Amino acid sequence: MLDPSFFSYVTVMSITPGPNNLLLATSGVNFGFKRTLPMVFGIMLGCAMQVVLAGVALEVLLHWMSAIRLPLTLVGCGYLLWLSWKIFRAGAPEARDSVQPMTILSGALFQAVNPKAWLMASNVALMYANSNGVAAIVVGFALLNLPCILIWAALGDRLRNHLQIAWKRQAFNSLMALSLVVTTGWMLYDALQLV
Repeated sequence: MLDPSFFSYVTVMSITPGPNNLLLATSGVNFGFKRTLPMVFGIMLGCAMQVVLAGVALEVLLHWMSAIRLPLTLVGCGYLLWLSWKIFRAGAPEARDSVQPMTILSGALFQAVNPKAWLMASNVALMYANSNGVAAIVVGFALLNLPCILIWAALGDRLRNHLQIAWKRQAFNSLMALSLVVTTGWMLYDALQLV
């Protein structure tokens, strides 16, 4: 049986702001809840796969993570900066037709360069895999993670109605893009402190 602290940890880590939730809220605003669902399920599947990887190969993973922390952070930060630019441009009327929400595959693959998701998966595997088994924590994780990230997509969808005026949507997208840039700066600073 899963420990109550498991439920608390996964819920807090899944619902607090981070790259996934900022992207989900932005996608909800720009594309609506229904078109954001593939991204939601991709994120959930990607995170669940991280828990599997962390749980099955914990010893190797810990050594590997320390060896590639900086390169993974740099790749992830580069990707976040690119996403920030795409979010910033999403509110511009001339760019509206060329922008699409993430697919289930791109949502899942994004987790490979999402440092918060790796931290969450590694901690879940470290704290709970031995006593509960990998299968139990993956199922529990997915069941807790899904409603938490759905909230962000739904929040974005609800904001959509209030952001129909072009300048308001552009202001929102600019704020979300800036939030990702600040998050990226914080991750880079943190990673470079360890070098």
